[in-house]
Amino acid sequence: MKVAIYGQSIVEQDRIFVLELLAELKSVGAETFIESGFQQILNGLGVTSENEEFTQSSGLDSSFDLFVSFGGDGTMLRAVTYVKDSGIPIVGVNTGRLGFLSTFKKEDVRKVVTEFMSGAYSVEGRSLVEVSLSSGLREFDGLNFALNEITVSRKDTTSMITVETYLNDEYLTSYWADGLIVSTPTGSTGYSLSCGGPVIAPSTKSLVLTPIAPHNLNARPFVISDDTEIRLKVSGREENHLISLDSRIASIPNGQEIRIKKSDFTINMIEYKSGSFLKTLRNKLLWGEDKRN
Repeated sequence: MKVAIYGQSIVEQDRIFVLELLAELKSVGAETFIESGFQQILNGLGVTSENEEFTQSSGLDSSFDLFVSFGGDGTMLRAVTYVKDSGIPIVGVNTGRLGFLSTFKKEDVRKVVTEFMSGAYSVEGRSLVEVSLSSGLREFDGLNFALNEITVSRKDTTSMITVETYLNDEYLTSYWADGLIVSTPTGSTGYSLSCGGPVIAPSTKSLVLTPIAPHNLNARPFVISDDTEIRLKVSGREENHLISLDSRIASIPNGQEIRIKKSDFTINMIEYKSGSFLKTLRNKLLWGEDKRN
């Protein structure tokens, strides 16, 4: 079994969980690879190993059986830029706070291996969205996709922007707002939810348009089919606005055409039988905590 391990940061008290994972992988004879930057962080905490390393541009391929992300949901979103279209199944060990994507408890980290080895899991393909710009954008070169959402928003101003929106080349509306979120079902529990968007089951074949603080008060989140191509054009008082793909962000000129559509590949997320999306909703959003239930 080949396993890749990734993390952006880790605190001293959580190093024990990395050691437990490495020990469990060693006990089953797994071939373990650690992302080079994460290995440097671990070295600083006294966690050294003879495992091979990988980077965002090399060392990973479809021969890997498992990709383990150590951190919160932000780390999982970064992990997707390593996995890309390789099809490697990915699971998140939550050392952060909320954890809608990174759901596995760090205290149970050994079970990541034992339950995987026993086959006590399923693999769910999660759709992504991708962006293309009329003049290209080197900041997203080769990584023009997002698992949660693509967002356009204002920059260097407190004034609203206008987001002219077309669906399959048919005009929808012009949002007067701080921005617009185009969310996948996976991302429906992220930024979109914070802006009043709906919770959508991950397997649903849809996208959500969620305006950010819209001035036209009748504007509401809009659920559309995921085979819809979205075209946006932003105008405002400043010359530039922001576009973000999950946690990656860039500045682009107003008036540039932005095209967004579903990517032609998916990310394989592991769901262990000891957990589920509905269980995550109950735990993270406290559904069912009302004493009247």
